[in-house]
Amino acid sequence: MKKSSFRVIIPLLLVGILVLGACQSLPQVNSQAGNTTIAARTIAVTGTGEVVLVPDMAYINVGIHTEAEDVTSAVNNNNNQARAIKDAIVAMGVEEKDIQTSNFNVYSMNRYDDMGNLAGTNYAVDNTLYIIVRDLPGLSEILDAALGAGANQIHGISFDIANRAEAMAQARDLAIKDAEAKAQSIANTAEVKLGQIMNINVINNSYVQPMSAYGMGGGMMDQAASVPVSAGQIVITANADVVYAFGDK
Repeated sequence: MKKSSFRVIIPLLLVGILVLGACQSLPQVNSQAGNTTIAARTIAVTGTGEVVLVPDMAYINVGIHTEAEDVTSAVNNNNNQARAIKDAIVAMGVEEKDIQTSNFNVYSMNRYDDMGNLAGTNYAVDNTLYIIVRDLPGLSEILDAALGAGANQIHGISFDIANRAEAMAQARDLAIKDAEAKAQSIANTAEVKLGQIMNINVINNSYVQPMSAYGMGGGMMDQAASVPVSAGQIVITANADVVYAFGDK
């Protein structure tokens, strides 16, 4: 009985070893074959989409600079001018929630006489109001109103569109469609059949806002000047990498 059981166990162990060895070798072969097939039968392209829009809103930074021999007078004068500017542009239709102080700075400046001797100290206050203008056709009139109410600096104007997300999505969709057209053209030339998308990646989405040359640098402004402003165009660009499978026709 002992000899019989010994003879049965040995063949079973040999079969188990052979099965395990086969299982270990199969995935490596199949994996290599699979990777070779995928790499050899794909088409990779880059598509570009561009949307050009006319701005419908603007951001402006209006500055108020005041000076006085004492700091209290300098601050009070500045606050009065800022209040007058705010009232003037609200009367033009700008909502109060679209007006906020973005910078407030108080500093001292030495005064000198004609001989270069120190004559005293002045205090200066710089206050900047950040204003969102949603009625773009009225931008020039709003700037005129701000200057007339006491603003003496314009730190720059930038333009935007209210529904930016929708425009960027449109540019992305155009990029993907452009990639599809390029891949189909390649497939036709190579006389193969374009298959499904294997991978897609939006690699870039740029948003170019035009800047008005008016007021760049924050210099003092002539309060009597009328303000001509041209909004220009906003260009939104998206790029997409897309990989397609292909097969025989």
